[in-house]
Amino acid sequence: MNISHIEHLGIAVKSIEESLPYYEGVLGLKCYNIEVVEDQKVKTAFFKVGQTKIELLEPTSPDSTIAKFIEKKGEGIHHIAFAVDSVAAALSEVESKGVQLIDKAPRGGAEGLNIAFLHPKSTCSVLTELCEDPNK
Repeated sequence: MNISHIEHLGIAVKSIEESLPYYEGVLGLKCYNIEVVEDQKVKTAFFKVGQTKIELLEPTSPDSTIAKFIEKKGEGIHHIAFAVDSVAAALSEVESKGVQLIDKAPRGGAEGLNIAFLHPKSTCSVLTELCEDPNK
C-alpha cells in the first residue's frame, strides 16, 4: 500500500457553526467547503493546513455514527485518513494482513473521494480511513 500523505483528520463536533469561530477566528484557517453527506448522516466542513485537511463532522441525525460517537466520547478527534492510490487494493492488502474492515469495498465520501474505514480493533484503537481521489 502506498500512502502518500495524511489526507485529513476527522473531528466530531456538535455544531460546525459553533466551531467555526475557533478554527477561523483563533487558528486563522479558512473553511473552504461545507457539504452534507446524506448516506453517512453527517455535515462536513473542511480546512487546509499545508497538504493536510481538517474535517469537522457534525451529525445530521441522532442515529448517525458521529452522534453516537459524541454521546459516548464527547467532541474530539474521530479518525485519521490516509491518501492511497487505490482504496480497493489497500483494503485487499490490509485484510490479507489480518486487519478487520468496516467497509469491504470503497464507497463515496465527502469531496467526491472514494473511502473505506478500518476497524479500530485492528488499528491500535485508531479509526482509520483510506481515501482515494478518483480524479487523480
